[in-house]
Amino acid sequence: MTSELLAISLLDRSRTRVGEEPGHALAATVRRAQRAEALGFHRIWVAEHHSVPGIASGHPPTLMAAVAAATRSIRVGSGGVMLPNHRPLQVAEQGLMLEALFPGRIDLGLGRSLGFTKPVRTALGVEGYSPEDFARDLTAVHAFLHGTGPVTAMPPLPAPPGIHVLATGAGLGVAAGLGLPVVVGGPVLFGDLRALTEYRSAYRPSPAWPQPRVTISLEVMIAGTAARARELLLPEAVALAESRTTGSFGPLRAVRTAEADALPERVRSAVGRQLAQAVHGTPAQVRAELGELVRRTGAAEVLASTSTFDHDALAAADAALAELAA
Repeated sequence: MTSELLAISLLDRSRTRVGEEPGHALAATVRRAQRAEALGFHRIWVAEHHSVPGIASGHPPTLMAAVAAATRSIRVGSGGVMLPNHRPLQVAEQGLMLEALFPGRIDLGLGRSLGFTKPVRTALGVEGYSPEDFARDLTAVHAFLHGTGPVTAMPPLPAPPGIHVLATGAGLGVAAGLGLPVVVGGPVLFGDLRALTEYRSAYRPSPAWPQPRVTISLEVMIAGTAARARELLLPEAVALAESRTTGSFGPLRAVRTAEADALPERVRSAVGRQLAQAVHGTPAQVRAELGELVRRTGAAEVLASTSTFDHDALAAADAALAELAA
């Protein structure tokens, strides 16, 4: 696996941590972006989550501006802006403004996830959002970016930022029809690949993307041993598993293997499912697993959504991951 054949990017969701002020997570994202640039990563993505105690990032354009201003060359993407929460014109204008300020460095990842809980969805004014709604809004954003909407999105640019569709089943079809690249994760990667085959066969070439393009997104963790890499993934996996019981996705806390083994069986099972969809181990093990995933999916890029409680361990894992593409 070489840098000529595969781009590797990072997704930083500005995870909060027990014992730290939530705002510290945003500064940590900016520092991580600076390290990622120095390490040679292709792109860093930031996220949108609302009223989630474990995630500080609720407005990707603001964080993207901070990251781009603190770096010089790394591409900055939204992973993603959730269209149910925004008007297409606003999304397009935010993207155009960022591209005007940081030319050639901005990517708009657009998705359709709703708020984490019903009260959050109510606060956002979104109670339902169909695949048809997503197709409509995605088409509208694309039109505004390219100057073909019913009004002019400001500032108009000859080369607007590119769109990446954070896609599941229906989203893949919409992306294929518009000639847009996709970001896929979860079951699509480890199960039946027919959805990706259909995306490629239905793809309509566009000026920006004459060929279909797939980015695969998953947790990736590298450490000196497989056991240590697995343990570093436990804080994220346990937080996600517990959220399905409590309804609250909390800050990261340190979790050792012995503690995880003592959790209730239902939580342990959920943790196991989460880890099964992650790639972790020594550099050689991760290289082999990522290589196999890229071969199976035909991916052009790996988006590593790695997080853990220990800042130093995360920095070391990023450095080891960058070496795989060096």
